[in-house]
Amino acid sequence: MTDASFRTNPDNFCYRHPDRQSFVLCQRCLRTICPECQTQLPVGVICPECRAEAQRGQQATVTRMPRRRRSVASSTPVVTYSLIAITSLFYLIGLIPGVGLEVRSSLVFFAPLAYTEPWRLLTVTLVHMSPWHIALNMLALWALGRSLEPLVGRWRFLALYLLSALGGSVLTALLAPGTVVAGASGAVWGLLGAMLIIGRHIGANVTSIAILLGLNLLITFLPGSNIAWQAHIGGGLVGALIGFVFARTRAVRQQRWQVLLLIAVGVGLLALLAVPLAIYR
Repeated sequence: MTDASFRTNPDNFCYRHPDRQSFVLCQRCLRTICPECQTQLPVGVICPECRAEAQRGQQATVTRMPRRRRSVASSTPVVTYSLIAITSLFYLIGLIPGVGLEVRSSLVFFAPLAYTEPWRLLTVTLVHMSPWHIALNMLALWALGRSLEPLVGRWRFLALYLLSALGGSVLTALLAPGTVVAGASGAVWGLLGAMLIIGRHIGANVTSIAILLGLNLLITFLPGSNIAWQAHIGGGLVGALIGFVFARTRAVRQQRWQVLLLIAVGVGLLALLAVPLAIYR
């Protein structure tokens, strides 16, 4: 599918607001809906028409029950805010004397330990070494998540974040197995990579994103920066790959393929962890 055909395909835009692009579908009628039109239910989101139809059916069968207001999903990036809150909490725990050091050392990524303590592949995102470190990462997560999460949906955004973090850890294990890594930078770079690919695919102006990536890349390789560039590049590459998957599996009939491809990315990354064992043993 070309970028032009994507922009002219009405299935890629909210059926009630044709000028708003979205990747989220109503769970009942499978039409595209923007954040303003989403009603959050335990099983997903539905559009206003399906919500009205469900309410009419409820009123027809239950006459004297009091009306219950359903919470209407908005563009609030719940996953983004949750990740920021959880990461900030672990940073504060890491400041507790006598406990913080032990917590940080059990969560950072160090390739030789990751084979027996695999949670380190992802918990690396919860450890930050300074106030500036966590502030910059959480600011980037907040800025990117506000736009990207409503566009792709909550579970896709979470999968993107976690797989990007995994990609950063895996590339570090491949290229710098003796390096201790801390921080959510790999996951944040994944968000940048995905946003660049998705934005390019839907015809958005991605110049600012490309400039931001370039500046971050420059800072990453500055002498004395003490930055694990392997985690940044690994997260960015995986994020770009997942962004491509999201963009190319937009149709309803392709949703199963989208899930299978995301699983394949995760399995492939875990399989790559066997390479350092074969090389360095």
